[in-house]
Amino acid sequence: MATKRPTEVYTESNPNPNSLKFVINYDLLPPGSSVEYASKEEAKDSKFAEQLFDSAPIDRVFITSNFITLNKKEEAEWEELAPSLRPLIKSILEKGENVVDNEIQEEEVVQAKGDQLEDRIKVVLDEYIKPAVEMDGGAIVFKSFEEGTLKVQLKGSCSGCPSSTLTLKSGIENLMKRMVPEVELVEAEDA
Repeated sequence: MATKRPTEVYTESNPNPNSLKFVINYDLLPPGSSVEYASKEEAKDSKFAEQLFDSAPIDRVFITSNFITLNKKEEAEWEELAPSLRPLIKSILEKGENVVDNEIQEEEVVQAKGDQLEDRIKVVLDEYIKPAVEMDGGAIVFKSFEEGTLKVQLKGSCSGCPSSTLTLKSGIENLMKRMVPEVELVEAEDA
């Protein structure tokens, strides 16, 4: 059982109109870790996420170090949901329960095969792209690099965002091509 602590929760909008970022004043998971649930059934290891699915028309819960991104169902409106979700999140967290019942492992790290090129790609992702994506309530994970094609996984608010293709192509791909010329194409891989 986690320790009870004063909790502050505030919201931040992001480019995805169907998601909203709820920022917490302390870490919920170990740094570099995240979990994502696309349904209540997937959230069996998180009573916290199950409660969120039960309380509102939510179709995705993404939890990372100090924020939670919720994706609402198309027919719902944030103006109606946010005023009740913020105090609900605060109340659940102040009880001191863990957000995930099982021990969370840090993000799966794809080991470089002694490949300096993959290491350079990961540095650009970690230092330049990941912070911007996290500011918008999402996450980006390196999956593979083969024959000029970089495959990444988008999570949180980036998952299903109408502008994610534009961000991937005009933002991430252009930056990667400039900083690592061997990257010719960036593709998003499904979870």
